[in-house]
Amino acid sequence: MPLKYALVHEWLTPKATGGSELVVREILNHIDADLYSLIDFESTNPESYLYERQIGTTFLQHFPLARQGVQKYLPLLPLAMEQLDLREYDVILSSSHAVAKGALTTPDQLHICYCHSPMRYAWDLTFDYLRQSKLGSGLAGWVTRYLLHQLRQWDVLSANRVDYFIANSQHTARRIWRCYRREAKVIYPPVNLEGLPFFRQKEDFYLIVSRLVSYKQVSLIVKAFNQLQRPLIVIGTGPEMNKIRSLANANIQILGWLPDDVVKKYMASAKAFVYAACEDFGIALVEAQACGTPVIAYGAGGALETVRDIRTCTDTGTGIFFRVQTEAALVEAVEKFEVYQDFFNPEYTREHATQFSGQVFAERYLDFLNKCQEKRHSWKSWS
Repeated sequence: MPLKYALVHEWLTPKATGGSELVVREILNHIDADLYSLIDFESTNPESYLYERQIGTTFLQHFPLARQGVQKYLPLLPLAMEQLDLREYDVILSSSHAVAKGALTTPDQLHICYCHSPMRYAWDLTFDYLRQSKLGSGLAGWVTRYLLHQLRQWDVLSANRVDYFIANSQHTARRIWRCYRREAKVIYPPVNLEGLPFFRQKEDFYLIVSRLVSYKQVSLIVKAFNQLQRPLIVIGTGPEMNKIRSLANANIQILGWLPDDVVKKYMASAKAFVYAACEDFGIALVEAQACGTPVIAYGAGGALETVRDIRTCTDTGTGIFFRVQTEAALVEAVEKFEVYQDFFNPEYTREHATQFSGQVFAERYLDFLNKCQEKRHSWKSWS
Protein backbone atom coordinates (compact mmCIF):
# COMPACT_ATOMS: atom_id res chain seq x y z
CA MET A 1 0.00 0.00 0.00
CA PRO A 2 1.33 3.50 -0.83
CA LEU A 3 2.10 5.68 2.14
CA LYS A 4 -0.26 8.50 3.06
CA TYR A 5 1.35 11.88 3.64
CA ALA A 6 0.17 14.97 5.53
CA LEU A 7 1.97 18.30 5.19
CA VAL A 8 1.46 20.73 8.08
CA HIS A 9 2.24 24.44 7.84
CA GLU A 10 1.52 27.39 10.17
CA TRP A 11 -0.73 29.63 8.09
CA LEU A 12 -1.69 30.19 4.47
CA THR A 13 -2.69 33.74 3.59
CA PRO A 14 -2.04 36.12 0.66
CA LYS A 15 0.45 38.01 2.88
CA ALA A 16 2.42 34.84 3.69
CA THR A 17 4.69 34.56 0.65
CA GLY A 18 8.14 34.01 2.14
CA GLY A 19 10.66 31.21 2.11
CA SER A 20 8.57 28.82 4.18
CA GLU A 21 5.74 29.03 1.64
CA LEU A 22 8.22 28.25 -1.16
CA VAL A 23 9.19 25.09 0.73
CA VAL A 24 5.53 24.05 1.01
CA ARG A 25 5.01 24.61 -2.68
CA GLU A 26 8.11 22.65 -3.68
CA ILE A 27 7.21 19.71 -1.43
CA LEU A 28 3.71 19.58 -2.95
CA ASN A 29 5.26 19.54 -6.42
CA HIS A 30 6.88 16.20 -5.63
CA ILE A 31 4.80 14.55 -2.88
CA ASP A 32 1.08 13.80 -2.96
CA ALA A 33 0.23 15.09 0.50
CA ASP A 34 -2.90 16.40 2.18
CA LEU A 35 -2.29 19.94 3.42
CA TYR A 36 -3.11 21.27 6.89
CA SER A 37 -2.70 24.73 8.42
CA LEU A 38 -3.89 26.81 11.37
CA ILE A 39 -5.77 29.03 8.92
CA ASP A 40 -6.29 28.96 5.15
CA PHE A 41 -7.23 31.94 3.00
CA GLU A 42 -5.35 30.75 -0.08
CA SER A 43 -7.66 28.00 -1.33
CA THR A 44 -10.26 30.71 -2.05
CA ASN A 45 -7.72 32.96 -3.78
CA PRO A 46 -8.00 32.53 -7.60
CA GLU A 47 -4.42 33.76 -8.03
CA SER A 48 -2.96 31.13 -5.69
CA TYR A 49 -1.55 27.75 -6.70
CA LEU A 50 -3.65 26.39 -3.80
CA TYR A 51 -6.93 27.64 -5.31
CA GLU A 52 -9.80 25.20 -4.65
CA ARG A 53 -7.49 22.74 -2.87
CA GLN A 54 -8.92 20.99 0.19
CA ILE A 55 -6.95 22.21 3.22
CA GLY A 56 -7.55 21.18 6.82
CA THR A 57 -7.71 24.05 9.31
CA THR A 58 -8.31 24.72 13.02
CA PHE A 59 -10.81 26.72 15.08
CA LEU A 60 -8.67 29.83 14.49
CA GLN A 61 -10.02 29.91 10.93
CA HIS A 62 -13.23 31.49 12.27
CA PHE A 63 -11.68 34.00 14.68
CA PRO A 64 -12.03 37.74 13.99
CA LEU A 65 -9.27 39.21 11.80
CA ALA A 66 -7.60 35.82 11.41
CA ARG A 67 -6.99 36.61 7.73
CA GLN A 68 -4.68 39.47 8.78
CA GLY A 69 -2.58 37.04 10.84
CA VAL A 70 -3.07 34.68 13.76
CA GLN A 71 -0.01 35.95 15.64
CA LYS A 72 -2.42 38.11 17.65
CA TYR A 73 -3.73 34.83 19.11
CA LEU A 74 -0.25 33.64 20.04
CA PRO A 75 -1.16 31.87 23.32
CA LEU A 76 -3.74 29.78 21.45
CA LEU A 77 -1.50 28.60 18.61
CA PRO A 78 -0.15 25.47 20.36
CA LEU A 79 -3.66 24.39 21.42
CA ALA A 80 -4.99 24.94 17.91
CA MET A 81 -2.18 22.94 16.29
CA GLU A 82 -2.83 20.03 18.65
CA GLN A 83 -6.46 19.82 17.47
CA LEU A 84 -5.48 18.55 14.02
CA ASP A 85 -6.37 14.85 13.78
CA LEU A 86 -3.66 13.27 11.62
CA ARG A 87 -4.03 9.64 12.70
CA GLU A 88 -4.89 8.36 9.21
CA TYR A 89 -1.45 9.27 7.81
CA ASP A 90 1.77 7.26 7.70
CA VAL A 91 4.14 10.21 7.34
CA ILE A 92 3.78 13.72 8.78
CA LEU A 93 5.84 16.41 7.07
CA SER A 94 5.87 19.77 8.84
CA SER A 95 7.11 23.13 7.61
CA SER A 96 7.62 25.00 10.85
CA HIS A 97 8.74 28.41 12.05
CA ALA A 98 6.37 28.48 15.03
CA VAL A 99 4.04 25.63 16.03
CA ALA A 100 3.63 23.28 13.03
CA LYS A 101 6.14 20.82 14.48
CA GLY A 102 3.81 20.43 17.49
CA ALA A 103 1.13 18.46 15.64
CA LEU A 104 0.22 15.33 17.59
CA THR A 105 1.46 12.04 16.15
CA THR A 106 1.30 8.37 17.09
CA PRO A 107 4.26 6.02 17.71
CA ASP A 108 3.71 4.37 14.31
CA GLN A 109 3.93 7.62 12.35
CA LEU A 110 7.10 9.18 10.94
CA HIS A 111 7.40 12.94 11.54
CA ILE A 112 9.99 14.94 9.60
CA CYS A 113 10.14 18.67 10.34
CA TYR A 114 11.65 21.22 7.97
CA CYS A 115 12.47 23.93 10.51
CA HIS A 116 12.86 27.45 9.14
CA SER A 117 13.56 28.76 12.63
CA PRO A 118 12.77 27.97 16.25
CA MET A 119 9.89 30.23 17.28
CA ARG A 120 11.52 33.66 17.11
CA TYR A 121 9.21 35.57 19.44
CA ALA A 122 9.71 32.92 22.11
CA TRP A 123 13.51 32.85 21.78
CA ASP A 124 15.71 35.30 19.85
CA LEU A 125 13.21 38.14 19.51
CA THR A 126 11.60 37.94 22.96
CA PHE A 127 12.87 41.30 24.16
CA ASP A 128 12.23 43.02 20.81
CA TYR A 129 8.67 41.66 20.94
CA LEU A 130 8.18 42.98 24.49
CA ARG A 131 9.67 46.37 23.69
CA GLN A 132 7.51 46.94 20.61
CA SER A 133 4.27 45.42 21.86
CA LYS A 134 1.62 47.41 23.69
CA LEU A 135 1.45 44.40 26.02
CA GLY A 136 5.15 44.58 26.89
CA SER A 137 5.02 46.89 29.91
CA GLY A 138 3.23 47.20 33.23
CA LEU A 139 0.99 44.42 34.52
CA ALA A 140 0.21 43.32 30.96
CA GLY A 141 3.96 43.02 30.40
CA TRP A 142 4.33 40.53 33.24
CA VAL A 143 1.41 38.48 31.90
CA THR A 144 3.02 38.52 28.45
CA ARG A 145 6.37 37.40 29.92
CA TYR A 146 4.66 34.51 31.68
CA LEU A 147 2.87 33.45 28.49
CA LEU A 148 6.14 33.53 26.55
CA HIS A 149 7.74 31.45 29.32
CA GLN A 150 4.96 28.88 28.92
CA LEU A 151 5.34 29.01 25.15
CA ARG A 152 9.05 28.21 25.39
CA GLN A 153 8.30 25.19 27.56
CA TRP A 154 5.73 23.92 25.05
CA ASP A 155 8.13 24.60 22.19
CA VAL A 156 10.84 22.39 23.72
CA LEU A 157 8.32 19.70 24.64
CA SER A 158 6.83 19.61 21.15
CA ALA A 159 10.30 19.19 19.60
CA ASN A 160 10.21 15.67 21.05
CA ARG A 161 7.33 14.84 18.71
CA VAL A 162 9.67 15.14 15.72
CA ASP A 163 11.67 12.12 14.54
CA TYR A 164 14.01 14.03 12.21
CA PHE A 165 14.76 17.72 11.86
CA ILE A 166 15.84 19.48 8.69
CA ALA A 167 17.28 23.02 9.01
CA ASN A 168 17.32 25.65 6.27
CA SER A 169 20.94 26.61 7.09
CA GLN A 170 23.85 25.76 9.36
CA HIS A 171 22.88 28.87 11.36
CA THR A 172 19.38 27.46 11.98
CA ALA A 173 20.81 24.03 12.79
CA ARG A 174 22.88 25.61 15.56
CA ARG A 175 19.78 27.38 16.89
CA ILE A 176 17.81 24.10 16.83
CA TRP A 177 20.57 22.49 18.90
CA ARG A 178 20.64 25.42 21.31
CA CYS A 179 16.86 25.45 21.84
CA TYR A 180 15.97 21.76 21.55
CA ARG A 181 19.28 19.85 21.82
CA ARG A 182 18.43 18.08 18.55
CA GLU A 183 20.65 17.46 15.52
CA ALA A 184 19.35 18.72 12.17
CA LYS A 185 20.19 17.88 8.57
CA VAL A 186 20.88 21.06 6.57
CA ILE A 187 19.00 21.35 3.26
CA TYR A 188 18.88 24.85 1.85
CA PRO A 189 15.39 26.06 0.88
CA PRO A 190 14.34 26.37 -2.77
CA VAL A 191 14.81 29.76 -4.38
CA ASN A 192 12.72 30.42 -7.47
CA LEU A 193 15.44 31.38 -9.92
CA GLU A 194 13.31 31.04 -13.05
CA GLY A 195 12.40 34.31 -14.67
CA LEU A 196 14.98 36.37 -12.79
CA PRO A 197 16.54 38.76 -15.33
CA PHE A 198 20.29 39.05 -15.80
CA PHE A 199 21.88 42.40 -16.66
CA ARG A 200 25.65 42.56 -16.98
CA GLN A 201 25.61 46.36 -17.10
CA LYS A 202 24.50 47.84 -13.80
CA GLU A 203 23.00 51.25 -13.09
CA ASP A 204 24.22 53.76 -10.53
CA PHE A 205 22.04 52.93 -7.54
CA TYR A 206 21.99 50.58 -4.55
CA LEU A 207 18.92 48.57 -3.63
CA ILE A 208 17.18 47.08 -0.61
CA VAL A 209 14.04 44.92 -0.93
CA SER A 210 12.58 44.03 2.43
CA ARG A 211 9.61 44.09 4.74
CA LEU A 212 9.86 47.32 6.71
CA VAL A 213 9.99 45.86 10.21
CA SER A 214 12.51 46.65 12.93
CA TYR A 215 14.69 43.52 12.84
CA LYS A 216 15.34 43.98 9.10
CA GLN A 217 17.42 47.06 10.02
CA VAL A 218 16.27 49.09 6.99
CA SER A 219 16.49 52.30 9.03
CA LEU A 220 20.19 51.55 9.63
CA ILE A 221 20.74 51.28 5.87
CA VAL A 222 18.90 54.55 5.26
CA LYS A 223 20.98 56.39 7.87
CA ALA A 224 24.21 55.02 6.42
CA PHE A 225 23.26 56.14 2.91
CA ASN A 226 22.32 59.56 4.25
CA GLN A 227 25.99 59.83 5.22
CA LEU A 228 27.28 58.30 1.99
CA GLN A 229 25.01 60.45 -0.19
CA ARG A 230 24.84 57.58 -2.70
CA PRO A 231 21.57 56.80 -4.52
CA LEU A 232 19.53 54.14 -2.71
CA ILE A 233 16.17 52.63 -3.66
CA VAL A 234 14.03 51.02 -0.95
CA ILE A 235 11.29 48.60 -2.04
CA GLY A 236 8.87 47.15 0.49
CA THR A 237 6.21 48.05 2.97
CA GLY A 238 5.51 47.51 6.65
CA PRO A 239 4.94 49.20 10.01
CA GLU A 240 8.20 51.18 9.80
CA MET A 241 7.30 52.86 6.50
CA ASN A 242 6.59 56.31 7.99
CA LYS A 243 9.71 56.19 10.15
CA ILE A 244 11.90 55.32 7.17
CA ARG A 245 10.32 58.01 4.99
CA SER A 246 11.04 60.59 7.68
CA LEU A 247 14.70 59.51 7.88
CA ALA A 248 15.45 59.47 4.16
CA ASN A 249 17.34 62.30 2.47
CA ALA A 250 16.89 63.31 -1.16
CA ASN A 251 19.33 60.64 -2.42
CA ILE A 252 16.99 57.89 -1.19
CA GLN A 253 13.78 56.79 -2.94
CA ILE A 254 11.16 54.91 -0.92
CA LEU A 255 9.01 53.10 -3.50
CA GLY A 256 6.84 50.93 -1.22
CA TRP A 257 5.22 47.83 -2.67
CA LEU A 258 5.86 47.01 -6.33
CA PRO A 259 4.82 44.07 -8.57
CA ASP A 260 7.29 41.18 -8.70
CA ASP A 261 8.32 41.77 -12.32
CA VAL A 262 9.23 45.38 -11.52
CA VAL A 263 11.15 44.36 -8.39
CA LYS A 264 13.14 41.84 -10.43
CA LYS A 265 14.20 44.50 -12.94
CA TYR A 266 15.39 46.76 -10.14
CA MET A 267 17.28 43.82 -8.61
CA ALA A 268 19.03 43.03 -11.89
CA SER A 269 19.88 46.69 -12.57
CA ALA A 270 21.26 47.65 -9.15
CA LYS A 271 24.95 48.26 -8.57
CA ALA A 272 24.63 46.19 -5.38
CA PHE A 273 21.96 44.74 -3.13
CA VAL A 274 22.26 45.91 0.49
CA TYR A 275 21.04 43.87 3.47
CA ALA A 276 21.57 44.51 7.18
CA ALA A 277 19.43 41.87 8.92
CA CYS A 278 20.60 38.61 10.48
CA GLU A 279 18.56 36.03 8.57
CA ASP A 280 18.28 32.30 9.08
CA PHE A 281 18.80 31.90 5.33
CA GLY A 282 18.00 35.05 3.34
CA ILE A 283 16.28 34.29 0.03
CA ALA A 284 16.54 37.88 -1.22
CA LEU A 285 20.34 37.64 -1.07
CA VAL A 286 20.28 34.60 -3.36
CA GLU A 287 17.77 36.21 -5.73
CA ALA A 288 20.02 39.25 -6.11
CA GLN A 289 23.02 37.06 -6.91
CA ALA A 290 20.91 35.12 -9.44
CA CYS A 291 20.43 38.46 -11.20
CA GLY A 292 24.21 38.87 -11.33
CA THR A 293 24.05 41.57 -8.68
CA PRO A 294 26.66 41.53 -5.88
CA VAL A 295 25.59 41.81 -2.26
CA ILE A 296 26.65 44.03 0.65
CA ALA A 297 25.41 42.10 3.68
CA TYR A 298 25.68 41.89 7.44
CA GLY A 299 28.13 39.04 7.98
CA ALA A 300 26.03 36.80 10.21
CA GLY A 301 23.42 34.06 9.95
CA GLY A 302 22.59 32.50 6.60
CA ALA A 303 24.42 35.19 4.62
CA LEU A 304 27.72 33.54 5.58
CA GLU A 305 26.52 30.43 3.71
CA THR A 306 25.13 32.11 0.57
CA VAL A 307 27.52 35.01 -0.08
CA ARG A 308 31.28 34.90 -0.76
CA ASP A 309 33.27 37.93 0.37
CA ILE A 310 35.47 39.12 -2.48
CA ARG A 311 38.23 40.12 -0.07
CA THR A 312 38.82 36.44 0.76
CA CYS A 313 37.54 34.88 -2.49
CA THR A 314 39.17 37.14 -5.08
CA ASP A 315 38.11 35.13 -8.14
CA THR A 316 34.76 33.88 -6.87
CA GLY A 317 33.49 36.72 -4.69
CA THR A 318 29.79 37.58 -4.85
CA GLY A 319 29.66 40.33 -2.21
CA ILE A 320 31.16 42.05 0.80
CA PHE A 321 30.33 41.61 4.50
CA PHE A 322 30.21 44.11 7.32
CA ARG A 323 30.70 42.54 10.73
CA VAL A 324 28.66 44.75 13.09
CA GLN A 325 25.20 46.26 12.65
CA THR A 326 26.24 49.90 12.76
CA GLU A 327 26.03 52.78 10.31
CA ALA A 328 29.81 53.22 10.41
CA ALA A 329 30.43 49.56 9.52
CA LEU A 330 27.99 49.71 6.60
CA VAL A 331 29.47 52.98 5.34
CA GLU A 332 32.91 51.37 5.36
CA ALA A 333 31.58 48.28 3.55
CA VAL A 334 30.01 50.37 0.77
CA GLU A 335 33.26 52.29 0.32
CA LYS A 336 35.18 48.98 0.18
CA PHE A 337 32.67 47.65 -2.34
CA GLU A 338 33.35 50.57 -4.64
CA VAL A 339 37.07 49.78 -4.51
CA TYR A 340 36.40 46.15 -5.54
CA GLN A 341 33.36 46.58 -7.79
CA ASP A 342 35.24 45.99 -11.06
CA PHE A 343 36.41 42.58 -9.78
CA PHE A 344 32.91 41.10 -9.50
CA ASN A 345 31.94 38.67 -12.26
CA PRO A 346 28.17 38.85 -12.89
CA GLU A 347 28.15 35.49 -14.71
CA TYR A 348 29.84 33.72 -11.81
CA THR A 349 27.59 35.49 -9.30
CA ARG A 350 24.57 34.13 -11.18
CA GLU A 351 26.09 30.65 -11.40
CA HIS A 352 26.82 30.65 -7.66
CA ALA A 353 23.08 31.10 -6.95
CA THR A 354 22.07 27.96 -8.87
CA GLN A 355 23.11 25.70 -5.98
CA PHE A 356 20.01 26.98 -4.15
CA SER A 357 17.53 26.10 -6.91
CA GLY A 358 14.26 24.25 -6.46
CA GLN A 359 15.67 21.22 -8.27
CA VAL A 360 18.61 20.94 -5.86
CA PHE A 361 16.24 21.28 -2.90
CA ALA A 362 13.90 18.59 -4.22
CA GLU A 363 16.71 16.10 -4.82
CA ARG A 364 18.14 16.54 -1.32
CA TYR A 365 14.78 16.63 0.45
CA LEU A 366 13.45 13.50 -1.26
CA ASP A 367 16.73 11.67 -0.68
CA PHE A 368 16.63 12.50 3.02
CA LEU A 369 12.95 11.49 3.23
CA ASN A 370 13.72 8.11 1.65
CA LYS A 371 16.60 7.49 4.07
CA CYS A 372 14.39 8.34 7.05
CA GLN A 373 11.70 5.97 5.79
CA GLU A 374 14.25 3.19 5.35
CA LYS A 375 15.50 3.68 8.90
CA ARG A 376 11.95 3.67 10.18
CA HIS A 377 11.09 0.53 8.23
CA SER A 378 14.14 -1.35 9.49
CA TRP A 379 13.36 -0.26 13.07
CA LYS A 380 9.74 -1.42 12.80
CA SER A 381 10.83 -4.74 11.25
CA TRP A 382 13.31 -5.31 14.07
CA SER A 383 10.79 -4.41 16.77
